[in-house]
Amino acid sequence: MTMTQGKPRFLMCQPEHYGVLYTINPWMDPQDWARDDRGLTAAAGEWAALHRTLIDHGALIELVTPAHGLPDLVFTANGAVVFNRTAVLARFRHVERQGEEREFALAFRTLEGRGLVDRVVKLPDDIMLEGAGDCVWDVARGLFWMGYGPRSNLVAREFVTGVFGTDVIALELADPRFYHMDTALSPLPGGEVMYFPGAFTADGNATVCARVAPDMRIDIAEEDACRLAANAVCLGDVLIMAGCSDRLRARLAERNYRVVSTPLDAFKKSGGSAFCLTLRLDHQSRSGGDQASAPAAGRRRQREAAR
Repeated sequence: MTMTQGKPRFLMCQPEHYGVLYTINPWMDPQDWARDDRGLTAAAGEWAALHRTLIDHGALIELVTPAHGLPDLVFTANGAVVFNRTAVLARFRHVERQGEEREFALAFRTLEGRGLVDRVVKLPDDIMLEGAGDCVWDVARGLFWMGYGPRSNLVAREFVTGVFGTDVIALELADPRFYHMDTALSPLPGGEVMYFPGAFTADGNATVCARVAPDMRIDIAEEDACRLAANAVCLGDVLIMAGCSDRLRARLAERNYRVVSTPLDAFKKSGGSAFCLTLRLDHQSRSGGDQASAPAAGRRRQREAAR
């Protein structure tokens, strides 16, 4: 069995056991969650709306079985880095999430058995990398943007490069609110990079500026960063996110992107949003056709900026 041609495929997990039960980032307040007797009901409705939105925009969805005692298993982006049909399984820093490693390993062995991935790779014991949450694929440039510091180790860069044979640009995360790369940076299919400069060190921002032409940078304000607007799912010219300011929406529209908003307030309480709740399974190198998803206008802009 192979990937359905042209159909983006994601891994998700229903929020059956979701909750804010511990604190491992500044967004999480278990006491606040405990006071809200509709929290889990709200989460279920928001997740279902995101699931439906993805399907309505042509996505195929695979599911991880929810597991009691693992409330953050719902954030499947953290489970692995998947590229060219190879999955590198995550290793989590915090003990509260380490039980997820077994569940994701089981899920990917099932996907391998169904022919949806060809290879499942484990990280060495001394390397931490929290999946696509900290290793975000840039289809236009053919590279990964990797975040390190709060959750993942810088040495993971060499491992990812060795497994996938791709360039990996590592940026140190400096604001504890933006503990994963996917909370602060989103490479768009047309070559633009939407990011929050305040999430990165001075060296990290210098690296972004060196790699991305000025007219391809979409630096977002703290207001949008705190809405987790950068934590978006990109499907061609459609950006699925929890929400953003009118100003950012207009800036994206000028570049021919359409924002589709689906509220995810229950998951923001854990510091997660649309990208966190999904894991793309079908990213491939340019020769594998991934580049075809970038809008033609965006590709032209990227080539012009590189001249």
